[in-house]
Amino acid sequence: MIDLHTHTLFSDGELLPSELVRRAEITGYKVIALTDHADSSNIDFIIPRIVKVCKVLNKSWEIFAIPGVEITHAPLKEIKPLVKFARKNGAKIVIVHGETVSEPVIPGTNRCAIEARCDILAHPGFIKKADVVLAKKLGVSLELTARKSHSKPNKHVLKLAMEIGAKMVLDTDSHSPENLISDVQADAILKGLGLHNSDINNIYNNSLRLAKRAGYPG
Repeated sequence: MIDLHTHTLFSDGELLPSELVRRAEITGYKVIALTDHADSSNIDFIIPRIVKVCKVLNKSWEIFAIPGVEITHAPLKEIKPLVKFARKNGAKIVIVHGETVSEPVIPGTNRCAIEARCDILAHPGFIKKADVVLAKKLGVSLELTARKSHSKPNKHVLKLAMEIGAKMVLDTDSHSPENLISDVQADAILKGLGLHNSDINNIYNNSLRLAKRAGYPG
């Protein structure tokens, strides 16, 4: 499993980074990105600490931990500067919290996130076709989520992404150890959306591509 969207107690997750990564390793993960929620109030606090712990853990364990961040509920005009700040300060995976159906995300967030060229647009809800077209053009990956509260639009995201040829990833958006999933569970989620093995492999290969771009040596 390569999971590029998880949370620690640096935002609203339950576990220290080390425990989350250790539990992911036991679950069978090869790669995990630590992507705590951030806006202009805390991004300068979170990123250096996640960068530090990932360096320590990558010297000690076989699982590869990637420092990242999830820009969350930020004003539209702040998204692009926050994405740039995150990258400049060591975040190797930059996610923007998309227009999920389960939270009052500002309309237009999906578009601004894609225009900012984040790596992954998380749980983008009932994303517009024009935004999926732009995501393909700019190389932004759209997230299929294993998290129940955000997963209702997965089929909508999948349909448009397949039609247009936009890249996708499957992530857990884990906030607790129970949210982590095995490879078998990941396969079941994607097959449950009607995907065949070749399409599933394309999604996994895109996650691998992003992980390698973020420094994963595997």
